Amino acid sequence: MDKPKGKLIAIGGNEDKGTYPNPRSKKKYYLDFFELGILKRFLQEIPARKPQIEVITTASMIPEEVGERYLSAFGILGVENVGLMHIRTEEDALDPAYLERIKKADGVMFSGGDQSRITRMFLHTDILEVLKQRYWNEDFTIAGTSAGAMAMSKVMIKGGSATESLLRGSVKIGEGLNLIDGVIIDTHFVVRGRFGRLMEAVVTHPKTVGIGLGEDTGVLLTEGHIIETIGSNLVVVVDGHDVQYTNVHEVEKGRPVAIDNMVMHVLAKGNLYDFNSRRFFKSEEAFHHAQLQETK
Repeated sequence: MDKPKGKLIAIGGNEDKGTYPNPRSKKKYYLDFFELGILKRFLQEIPARKPQIEVITTASMIPEEVGERYLSAFGILGVENVGLMHIRTEEDALDPAYLERIKKADGVMFSGGDQSRITRMFLHTDILEVLKQRYWNEDFTIAGTSAGAMAMSKVMIKGGSATESLLRGSVKIGEGLNLIDGVIIDTHFVVRGRFGRLMEAVVTHPKTVGIGLGEDTGVLLTEGHIIETIGSNLVVVVDGHDVQYTNVHEVEKGRPVAIDNMVMHVLAKGNLYDFNSRRFFKSEEAFHHAQLQETK
């Protein structure tokens, strides 16, 4: 079975320093997950010694401010070759100059904001096609934080209230970039209480696995099916493959959804999960030991 040579890094974002400035608190946007090793890990996964990084700020409504924070963060880590791609319109996404930059980049990072902006700009474009080809055929790393992480999957959560989740229709679903299939990603997961939202999304799409990314936490996806938790918080995996019963396709809109036998795993830093076997591993060593046992 073919598997991608590249890697994906999906990051849950930061609850206290979000993508949008809060008009009431007037807080600025800050980017501090590099202090927790996530951005550093992104760079470690890139083979080039002096990598060219492209940051795509399309999801954000404050792209210049977000871009400056990325420049500062990468600068602290000693990376100077960082380009900002403030793609704001569908016409921008078709600009050959941006396409050439994607072809030459050693790694790409999607910022947070609104994931629907990402899909609206990039679905069915040459930029997305090049990203997919490089991810599948090269040791090429694509990262995304918050909205940038949610847009990676084929089935994408567009929105939906956490307080009304598990009432049919409360979760809004759309088409993602399809860098990975069979997986649904949600972010800001722990603090914003999005457990029910992800469960509803998973049970509505049978035979999928949900990944709920806590704040200041991410997952490194290798070989298209193995995730490792990186960062300081938790990752929740919701496995819908063995659901025995649900009324989600029968109950009226706004009515409670019943689910029998949904499996959940909670991963901390260093834990792994394999989508193929749908198994949890406490460490990379435990994962490789299990592989050796299976080959005997």
